[in-house]
Amino acid sequence: MQTETLLVRITGPDRPGLLAGALALMARGGSEVQDIEQITIRGYLDLNLVVTAPGGNDLLKELLFYGWEQGVTITFDVVEGSHTPQRPGLVVTALGRRMGPEELGAVAGAIAAGDGNIERIIRLARYPVFSYELQVTGGDEAVIRHELLGASQRHAIDVAVQREGLHRRATRLVVMDVDSTLIQDEVIDLLAAEAGCEAEVAAVTEAAMRGELDFEASLRQRVALLEGLDEGCFDRVKAAVRLTPGAQTFVRTLHRLGYRTAVVSGGFTQVTDHLQALLGLDHAYANTLEVVDGRLTGRLVGRIVDRAGKAEILRAVAASEGVPLDQVVAVGDGANDLDMLAAAGLGVAFNAKPAVREAASTSLNVPYLDAILFLLGVRREDVEDADHTVVGGTASET
Repeated sequence: MQTETLLVRITGPDRPGLLAGALALMARGGSEVQDIEQITIRGYLDLNLVVTAPGGNDLLKELLFYGWEQGVTITFDVVEGSHTPQRPGLVVTALGRRMGPEELGAVAGAIAAGDGNIERIIRLARYPVFSYELQVTGGDEAVIRHELLGASQRHAIDVAVQREGLHRRATRLVVMDVDSTLIQDEVIDLLAAEAGCEAEVAAVTEAAMRGELDFEASLRQRVALLEGLDEGCFDRVKAAVRLTPGAQTFVRTLHRLGYRTAVVSGGFTQVTDHLQALLGLDHAYANTLEVVDGRLTGRLVGRIVDRAGKAEILRAVAASEGVPLDQVVAVGDGANDLDMLAAAGLGVAFNAKPAVREAASTSLNVPYLDAILFLLGVRREDVEDADHTVVGGTASET
């Protein structure tokens, strides 16, 4: 018996049982389902099915009558009998405080300029920022990336481009910087305030930023200025430290996903150990201030965690956790993080200096650390649902 392949589209107000009823009619008519896609937006259904149907039967008439009964519209188109779908090659994540027609149009236009085709768009969040994931097939990846970079700069939005693949669904290791990333503060500045040497520490920091000192030399000079400070300062500094908005939600959600977490800091273990306990981080690495007889000596103990050291630690932690480097996410804001960001499969420059934004594969310029979840394809609603269903759980802080 001759068959024809049809694209059946059902649109209208959604309600339970619509799909089941349509499929029952198709089954009675001897049809086979080849493909199916459905989305529902604000209670409005858009359901598409590709079916093969025997010619000359009454399926189309019965479906039209079914649509009239259910208050939905059913249309038909004859399509090719065989089709090999092109799998998405890229995932583009766009986010910003505003994602209106200008911003979304700029993203779509950038993809089109690289001959890419948008197969699917998924809304990830409306709060605290808007975020959308676009699955893209075809096109020139280099051109698409270049065009998206221009669009993000013109419209003050953040756009990340990743290759689609199983690694986006696999367990990952997330490695974060601490100062001005996991927390809003610079711990050395808080300690300097305790010691009354803020101006001196700031002068050394500025010299380092001008390239007159490398990280280790500048760190040792600043630490030397803390000599004589009583170790009770650590409790006061820990109490003063402010987590970046979204930090608790970010780490809590990562753990629920089965991810491993680490901080690698050019700061000090006396504070990172506290953060590890507070957030339940799996690993924490930093420099250690020497304390003798209850006072800081102005020296450091052990090897310095510098720019190269951060990348080495990232690789070592990944190896110990059995996570390939292409499944590691690194997050940082400063030049000291560049090697670490480059070593990871996904390096995220978080509210970073311009040079770091230019070097990193992805840049986020919103003040919410949990916005990184959107780059991993996690929807805001899923985060909130998980918070509300865990016994004793707390709502998101952002």
